[in-house]
Amino acid sequence: MKRKIVVVTSSRAEYGHLYWILKDLAADPLFDLKLLVMGAHLSPEFGNTINEIRRDGFEIEAEIECLLSSDSDVGMAKTIGLATLGFADALARIRPDLLLLIADRYEMLAPASVAVALRIPIAHIEGGEVSQGAIDDAVRNALTKLSHIHFACTEKARERIISMGEEPWRVHFTGTPALDALRRRALLTKEELQKKLNLDLSSSAAVIAYHPVTLLDVTTEEFDQLLATLKVVTNQLVFTYPNADAGSRLLIRRSHEFATTRGNARVFVNLDHVTFLSLLQQSAVMVGNSSSGIMESTSLGLPAVNIGLRQQGREHAANVLDAHADSHDIAAKIRTALSSGFRDSVKNLPNPYGDGYASERMLKILREVQLGQKLLMKYPTEVHGASHG
Repeated sequence: MKRKIVVVTSSRAEYGHLYWILKDLAADPLFDLKLLVMGAHLSPEFGNTINEIRRDGFEIEAEIECLLSSDSDVGMAKTIGLATLGFADALARIRPDLLLLIADRYEMLAPASVAVALRIPIAHIEGGEVSQGAIDDAVRNALTKLSHIHFACTEKARERIISMGEEPWRVHFTGTPALDALRRRALLTKEELQKKLNLDLSSSAAVIAYHPVTLLDVTTEEFDQLLATLKVVTNQLVFTYPNADAGSRLLIRRSHEFATTRGNARVFVNLDHVTFLSLLQQSAVMVGNSSSGIMESTSLGLPAVNIGLRQQGREHAANVLDAHADSHDIAAKIRTALSSGFRDSVKNLPNPYGDGYASERMLKILREVQLGQKLLMKYPTEVHGASHG
């Protein structure tokens, strides 16, 4: 019998990470893929990226409307509640053999909690990592403890999951699927990218990807320091939209306002994953607090300046420079990142997040894992002296 697997996607960023897993699941006769789409994908404000999923040829089993048009933490909390109601109906109807979730978005608590109530085992991607300045860290750890199969993206993350009491046979190092596109899809040339984006990349560009810091009372307070720095950065600036978190609309408004003061600054609502990776490949530096500056940048040999609290504690390679949320420190790190010596030094670095074969590894495990009661019944292990990375 086919294995019925539900995959959930809620945002443009993790859909890019899931693309090849979805393609491989859809093409494998062993699996019956059911794709559930929620959150920012369904929002006109964030670009209606559900249309990108449709253009890619995926059949959507259900759309879960849940994202409030809000810019507050209360809105985030209510979004979880609405999503829980939607997933209760969808998962009860589908009754899959397995639910596959990725990363650490707060709204992923909804399908996970529903799956627990319905006795549906969960496979989780990107557990065991650390991002101390965001609620993502608590969400990621909660998803780990609710899950039954773990696809860790670094070896240290695998060790950390086991140190949380998860049975080692359940925990697999696969690498991040975010890197699979670099191996399996051709990126755009500079000329193709310039034409698609109507953007002049003849001078060195800086990609700005900054998200609200959701553990701060004022989730956007670090952004002032970044904008103060960018006023004196002469490079072409390319802003991408933040995640749909509390404070995101303020960041969007201020990014647009800043761009109007510069002849060489643009703001993009949405870039598909291949276009985004192509932009990174053709740029001189990435600046902000996005996980892309931690994961994908290394494989592209791209210097990245990681600002402030959001990704604090996250494992990364030497191409990533950590900066305090202080305009002087940010400026100093950008100068270092733009220097020819530094750029040369970070080419061809090994990436702790894998080698671009994550989807193949995950599919092999999903084919072979024994479903049913054995998978659902967890017997936490006592771990003494395990590495915490």
